[in-house]
Amino acid sequence: MASSSLSVLHYRQPERKSVTRYHQMPPEVHEYVIEMGTGNQQGPGSGSSIVDQSMLSKLVKDKRNDEVARLGGVEGITTSLKTDLQQGTGGDVEDISWRTKAFGTNSYAKPPKQGLFYFVWEELIDPTILILLVCAAMLLGFGIKEYGTENGWYDGGSILVAVFVVVSVSAASKFRQNKQLDKLSKISNNILVKVVRNGSRQNIPIFDIVVGDVVCLSIGDQVPADGLFMEGHSLLVDESSMTGVNDLVEVDKDQNPFLISGTMVADGYAKMMVTSVGINTTWGEMMSSVHSESIEQTPLQARLKKLILLTGMFGLVVGCLVLAALLVRYFTGTTTYENGNKEFNGSKTKADDVIKAVVGIIATAVTIVVVAVPQGLPLAVTLTLAYSMRRMMADRALVRKPSACEEMGSAAIICMDTPALLLTKMEVTKSVVGAESMEGRSYTSIADNVLELLIQGISLSGSSVHKLFSVAPMDDAIRSWAVMKLNMEMDNTIHGLSILDVEASCPEKKRIGF
Repeated sequence: MASSSLSVLHYRQPERKSVTRYHQMPPEVHEYVIEMGTGNQQGPGSGSSIVDQSMLSKLVKDKRNDEVARLGGVEGITTSLKTDLQQGTGGDVEDISWRTKAFGTNSYAKPPKQGLFYFVWEELIDPTILILLVCAAMLLGFGIKEYGTENGWYDGGSILVAVFVVVSVSAASKFRQNKQLDKLSKISNNILVKVVRNGSRQNIPIFDIVVGDVVCLSIGDQVPADGLFMEGHSLLVDESSMTGVNDLVEVDKDQNPFLISGTMVADGYAKMMVTSVGINTTWGEMMSSVHSESIEQTPLQARLKKLILLTGMFGLVVGCLVLAALLVRYFTGTTTYENGNKEFNGSKTKADDVIKAVVGIIATAVTIVVVAVPQGLPLAVTLTLAYSMRRMMADRALVRKPSACEEMGSAAIICMDTPALLLTKMEVTKSVVGAESMEGRSYTSIADNVLELLIQGISLSGSSVHKLFSVAPMDDAIRSWAVMKLNMEMDNTIHGLSILDVEASCPEKKRIGF
């Protein structure tokens, strides 16, 4: 194995007591070993097995329930990784350091960024630029031969200067835009994730997630890494981004405890333990296989591309017709010098004069083709978008997609399905118990047993569940209504109660159940 200064974790599970101990190994050792056994007992957990990063990765990628059971279930793997459901990881520098060295960081290898010379070369191999360079070289050679070095470089030199300006400006603009988009991509991808470390809940960047972290997931969250379900209620995950199947997948502790990075939580909430990060996850493996990054085209850029293609084809047709017409006129002796002599007079015309005349005719046709193609339009749109994104960043507005600037700038009317904008703060305006509306009625008219259950249910939504997971604004509004209208004391109504199952609230279902 590769050389590195790392620790080795040995975990043994005797018949009744479990002992976990660390051994500091010599610097040349690079491995993490977890030994699990149960004395003389035989069964899924018997024997000794080595758990490494590749095994942890396959647990989730292949959804191997049998392997999870062999390692002692989620609890066994949790203990092996020195993680606790309530306390999480240690969270100190030393703890994070050995986890990072052993299992890697939550990032994946990206293709190297293109330098300035890449964009210069991309411009130079453009067919139009190549034609201009050939014409410039020919005009430069014949001009110097006929008029000398002092005056013969004008025609060819002017074309070379124009090509240099076009290539330099276009390459520099694309290079600058690429750097800006890369910077914006880093900011937009740096999502904050809720984790439990050293017993406290923290918001950390997604890139700082390490193996063993306990992550709190709720509706709308992205699963930051591959992991295992520890506890939660009614967790449904949208795996369409990874599998292509639109059906929601139910995740629980027994049948399907596997959570895949890059998927989204559609319903419920849970705690997950991270088992793989970065390149070792399903998402990281897929993203690392992408060898190039494509810059998204806006609708206007797509339309301009079609326009440029059409005008370019039209200019090419016209240029070819002009080239044919000028060549016919020249070789038929129609064109003459100022003194009236024919430019082409059969075998009497020197070869150098013929070549010079043909090069001039070709340069004229190429000029028509080049002028017909509005090469500056895409560059102008690119510069405008980059400028708009910088201005919006200065106003603390992050643009995740460049096309959003154009689309929002083109919006004239915003259609809404509600008469007003919804704030994050909500309030209860109407309540119904059973089939009867409570509007204008006293809450003392509610039967005592029904009122007690109502208070208990609302109070439970503000108990430990509220402390561990983010809660929808609807839940806060219901609790506020209960305190103000029902005079409920949340701390005194749930003693002796335990949560068996929870149906989390979401805008689609508009209900919550305990």
